Amino acid sequence: MSAEFFWFLPTSGDSRSIVGSSHASAQQHVPPGFREPSRGYLAEVARAADRLGYAGVLTPTGTWCEDAWLTTAALLSETERLKFLVAFRPGLVPPTLAAQQAATLQRFSGGRVLLNIVSGGDDTEQRRFGDWLDHDARYARTGEFLRLVKAIWAQESVDFDGEHYRVRDARVSAPPDPWPQIYFGGSSPAALPIAAQHVDVYLTWGEPPADAAAKIATVRALAQARGREIRFGIRLHTISRDTSAAAWAVAEQLLAGLSPEQIAKATALHQNSESEGQRRMTALHGGRVDGLEIYPNLWAGVGLVRSGAGTALVGSHEEVAALIDEYHSLGFDEFILSGYPHLEEAYWFAEGVLPLLKAKGIAG
Repeated sequence: MSAEFFWFLPTSGDSRSIVGSSHASAQQHVPPGFREPSRGYLAEVARAADRLGYAGVLTPTGTWCEDAWLTTAALLSETERLKFLVAFRPGLVPPTLAAQQAATLQRFSGGRVLLNIVSGGDDTEQRRFGDWLDHDARYARTGEFLRLVKAIWAQESVDFDGEHYRVRDARVSAPPDPWPQIYFGGSSPAALPIAAQHVDVYLTWGEPPADAAAKIATVRALAQARGREIRFGIRLHTISRDTSAAAWAVAEQLLAGLSPEQIAKATALHQNSESEGQRRMTALHGGRVDGLEIYPNLWAGVGLVRSGAGTALVGSHEEVAALIDEYHSLGFDEFILSGYPHLEEAYWFAEGVLPLLKAKGIAG
């Protein structure tokens, strides 16, 4: 099976620095050349991704992001074939409303909407939005949410009494056609069974190939035990250049823009995160600025200050293509990528790496 390649909408802003363009660092100083996440700039990124041949873009969610649903709705008309992987948090939207919103957006987009379920891994941010459930309870609620949304799409009327939701005569005017594919990430024991039972694509952040393969093997086995087959995707940053030296020079420039105080603060925050995935990302670097190439052409420097996906593919176009080939051979069929800045890096990857992947039969 050939792989699909997605890009990322920088809805918290963009720049030539890791700092100032991520959830974790948005409250720190704004770097020189910071690009506000205006509709015009986000449309420019989306149009570029559409033109360059990416399958879709991830619209993220979080305190420092523009709203994912509204951003997607605003940008659909700016693109022709691009899909939008819309991130949202189940605990913040009632299931019937979410089913209705997704059905409407799917119709208005001509079938270009995908859903990225984010249960939430940080108590502080969840409580900011009025959600007081603990980590494991949030995943249990996500399972109930997905079960209910699918039932509403499939039936004329749904009555449901669960631990977290209770509805009567839940319905939508018409189900989405096609149903949006469900994407989901989570590394904890509470998360993996939810993925196995409910989702179409399980996402993981970019750990070294052996670790990533072990994780998806566990999810695959859990899904097969339930009579299901699911696909797997991986979330990575990318720095690809004509030569390896040129790419690593960009990585070093990004690293030079980080202060020891910023790194120490972010590391302490991430090490104490409730998110198992976040702790795994942080363990890859441990707050150190040496030894950041944790696997050939896999760099953990982004995670020094950025929450979430913290690793980048770094190297020549051929080296980056080879590492993607390795991940693909392990079972990853979807790659959700980003870079700093997102507009320029979308071109570097699409013009330098995608042709090599097409020649290998990996990209369609």
